[in-house]
Amino acid sequence: MEAAVEVASNLRPDDYREVFEGHGHYPLFHIPLSAFNGDTVWFEVPNGKTAGLAGVQEEGKVWMLCTEAIHEYPLTFAREAKRFIESRKEKLLWNIVDKRNTAHLKLLKFLGFKFLRELKHGPNQLTFIEFCRVRSSKCDICPPGRGLSR
Repeated sequence: MEAAVEVASNLRPDDYREVFEGHGHYPLFHIPLSAFNGDTVWFEVPNGKTAGLAGVQEEGKVWMLCTEAIHEYPLTFAREAKRFIESRKEKLLWNIVDKRNTAHLKLLKFLGFKFLRELKHGPNQLTFIEFCRVRSSKCDICPPGRGLSR
């Protein structure tokens, strides 16, 4: 809960706009509430600052919100985010992201997510981008070293 309040109180400007303008939520109320819904983790950078909060809710809905601390240790943060995503067992991770949030778009691409389509969303009908990541699974009935098609 402490990390959720810290992130909500110190959001990056683009993250704040996404939560407030894009979804119509008040960060100090919505983010701690979301932290209790599903599996949630927080990211700390080497100087001890909380850099972000992320979670996966039912049906693979993934989310992340960040503070400016991500810019102090960008490689460390990106690697930890990748470790979190790679650890997930869901076949499909998905959500939407504010098109204006370029740092998150760059991170999502690094994490292996694909961008599907643009759509209007929220009380201000802002442009969001739908994204997903499908976990590949090996074929259990194929002989070792053989794919499904050749």
